[in-house]
Amino acid sequence: MPPSHTLPLEGGGEGGGAYFQSGAGETPQPPTLSAERPFQPGERLRYTLSWLGISAGTAVMEVTELPAPSEGPTFRLITSARSNQFVSTFYPVDNRVESVVDAGRLLPHRLLFRRREGRRKNDFDVTFHHREGAVTAIKDGVSSRIPIPPETHDALSCLYYVRSLPSLIPGSSVFLNVHHNNKNYKVEVRVEEVERLRGPWKETEAVRVLAIMPFQGIFLNEGNIRIWLTNDARHVPLKMRAKVIIGSVEATLVEGWRAP
Repeated sequence: MPPSHTLPLEGGGEGGGAYFQSGAGETPQPPTLSAERPFQPGERLRYTLSWLGISAGTAVMEVTELPAPSEGPTFRLITSARSNQFVSTFYPVDNRVESVVDAGRLLPHRLLFRRREGRRKNDFDVTFHHREGAVTAIKDGVSSRIPIPPETHDALSCLYYVRSLPSLIPGSSVFLNVHHNNKNYKVEVRVEEVERLRGPWKETEAVRVLAIMPFQGIFLNEGNIRIWLTNDARHVPLKMRAKVIIGSVEATLVEGWRAP
């Protein structure tokens, strides 16, 4: 199991990297990650998917170990989503995303994304060269080299980065550089409020955040994603809701965490 890390996030500011802003007119500050990661290899979270109130499938988010990390301690983050038999008759979904990230700064080394949604079929293989400020991106067999700003995440690592922030204060925002589908974006994660949330995990206090996504992401979304995280050190995603072409898809945690 990779050891805990106490490294603050390097970089920041408007020109590149992640930064934290708690209110209008305040100077953006580079955020510092928690001393210990709120997730470790072995974490496996299973979700049910619903669309327009109809059972649509399942999704799994898990963290695993790498057998021989080549660049220091790393995590492998894996997310998969599959439609059930009913939905698959008219819109089959079978997606898998794998992101290998540095355990200290949670910056990605490599992203593999196999997307199968309806008639849409794409395969992405992205290698991040942070020191060189570039990625080598292979999309559907076509390779390209694209410049990236400092501290750039992929569309999966940014969620685990937000989970690793020591506190999520309503009214504040975290801004992240994200590379997705051969383009660079500035993504705002807006902390909205703390509320009581009831579900298969019983009832617990959750922090509601809104990820303003100016692109079609990896969670079947066509835009913004709203996420409810446990209001504790682990920041476990209890529920996620994303707009799709028609209506919205909601993921609800059913296995992997229970309220204390």
